[in-house]
Amino acid sequence: MAKKKMIHDFLRMKQEGDKITFLTAYDFPTAQFAESAGLDMLLVGDSLGMCVYGYSGTVPVVMDQCIYHCEAVRRGAPNTFIVGDMPFMSYQSSLEKAVENAGRFLKEAGCDAIKLEGGVRVVPQIKAIVEAGILVMGHIGLTPQSSGQLGGHKAQGRTLETASIVVQDALAVQEAGAQMILLEAIPPEVAAYITQKLNIPVLSIGAGLDCNGQLLIVSDMIGQFQAFTPKFVKKYCNVAEVVTNAMKDYVAEVKAGKFPEDDHCYHMISGEKEKFDTEFK
Repeated sequence: MAKKKMIHDFLRMKQEGDKITFLTAYDFPTAQFAESAGLDMLLVGDSLGMCVYGYSGTVPVVMDQCIYHCEAVRRGAPNTFIVGDMPFMSYQSSLEKAVENAGRFLKEAGCDAIKLEGGVRVVPQIKAIVEAGILVMGHIGLTPQSSGQLGGHKAQGRTLETASIVVQDALAVQEAGAQMILLEAIPPEVAAYITQKLNIPVLSIGAGLDCNGQLLIVSDMIGQFQAFTPKFVKKYCNVAEVVTNAMKDYVAEVKAGKFPEDDHCYHMISGEKEKFDTEFK
């Protein structure tokens, strides 16, 4: 089994042009699949609010939900670098709360790092968490927790003015001490500039090919989440179709009396059936 990668490995991969593979996971079996597939990193994202709980967005997600899912993912992928996602209002209200909640991901769930959304506005939180000895991944561009301020789930940095803001955010996140950064839904040319400019690994989710690695939401990637599909998603399979068809076949066979067949049944020990028939005739 491959040795778990750590931050120095990701820095080396950036320097050598070796792309980092990054995927979300929310449960034990998915984490097992991901580790078997050779993923470099897993994110237990607050996207679990939509993908697991059926919320309309990520804002309702709370710390305990994130911790529970991180624990399950860690058990499923003990040799994979795992990032826990700080949910809405787990770090905004005070530096003390930010550090305490970040620490829970390491103490209770065995995560290797935390991720939080925001650029310039969360520099104090990043600094405080880093000073507590916790590895931080920044997240800029489209930040779903604050999508209301952005006018919805819209791509960012598509004009010179907004691209400049994204670049400023990226530089601020690195300067604050974050050791990785995720760019979401920004133009590839902006992402390429940031990737070249920063010394830390730059991950993309909808930010083009030139970043140091790519992230997708597993529920999107396998065709499980059906509510909507972002432009940047490639579906590598359609689990929803496979599972729905399997369930339809099950319903049809039960209705027709075709399931269970004899092979699916437990039979009495030899000689005991006759005794049973005599006793309960």
